[in-house]
Amino acid sequence: MTRARGMDHTHYAYSPLPARPRLIWPENAHLALTLFLHFEYWELDPPPGSHSDPRFGDTFGNYSPDYRTYSWREYGNRVGIFRILEILDRYNLSVTVAAGAAACERYPFLVKEFLNREYEFAAHGNYATRLLTSRDPEEHERKVIADSIATIEATCGRRPTGWISQDQSESARTPALLAEAGLSYVVDWPNDDQPYPMTVTSPLLSIPYQAEWDDVQLLWHRRVLSPRYPRIVGEAFDQLHHEGRQSGRFFGLHIHPWLFGMPHRTRYLDEALARITGRDGVWNATAGEVAAHLISGAGSAKKEAGERKADQ
Repeated sequence: MTRARGMDHTHYAYSPLPARPRLIWPENAHLALTLFLHFEYWELDPPPGSHSDPRFGDTFGNYSPDYRTYSWREYGNRVGIFRILEILDRYNLSVTVAAGAAACERYPFLVKEFLNREYEFAAHGNYATRLLTSRDPEEHERKVIADSIATIEATCGRRPTGWISQDQSESARTPALLAEAGLSYVVDWPNDDQPYPMTVTSPLLSIPYQAEWDDVQLLWHRRVLSPRYPRIVGEAFDQLHHEGRQSGRFFGLHIHPWLFGMPHRTRYLDEALARITGRDGVWNATAGEVAAHLISGAGSAKKEAGERKADQ
């Protein structure tokens, strides 16, 4: 079958960067900076039919239960997270927690730590071992989204406004179901350096998941040496900060405590944050604040021009 030219799906429109209106951040910042802290629970024995990222777990020995992978992840919630929090406290950063519902239920001590720091919570599914895929029935996916939102609201006292899929896994229905559930942003798509609207019935903003400098992508999957992390993050940040002088850019940094909370890695997170914080022209915001700013129209150069004209 011959495919028509253009996009292979209807989730969003093709939008070449130079043809867009200028994106404006608060106080004309060049760059919006959001730090994402992943808060997840990896099941020791997930139910039959569950889907998990095949790049994790014991794929060679097929051990069951897989205590090794479970323990790696558990280390993050028992030990590693506190090293991460100590570093984040020093830089006084706004943080969006990618909150798995099961983690919120199982670790109330950590939920309290996040609340005390006024972190934002974004829904992150239920379990790290249960991905959403197109093999799931639509009603099952709808229920997972609803349960995740409801559990976070019940355990954290705040209804999330955004969604971050576990391991960036979606079905073809996910954006529409997220909009149907009343969420305003999704952080799954790595195809841009600016947020953009998804093609759904109610406003849903795609905030880029810039996987190129995600800690798991770099250090775990690609085996990049940890000492290289600060330079990679810093160079990406510098380039986007420079480009943002013409039209605002977004920089998201994703951190997983089971990985970066290891004692031999935390210094490199500290070094990376030292390089990208304290700069002029940077708006440190949660993902929810970024979405609210753009959905309101405040980030539009067209709106800015109209307001100037009205003041004349």
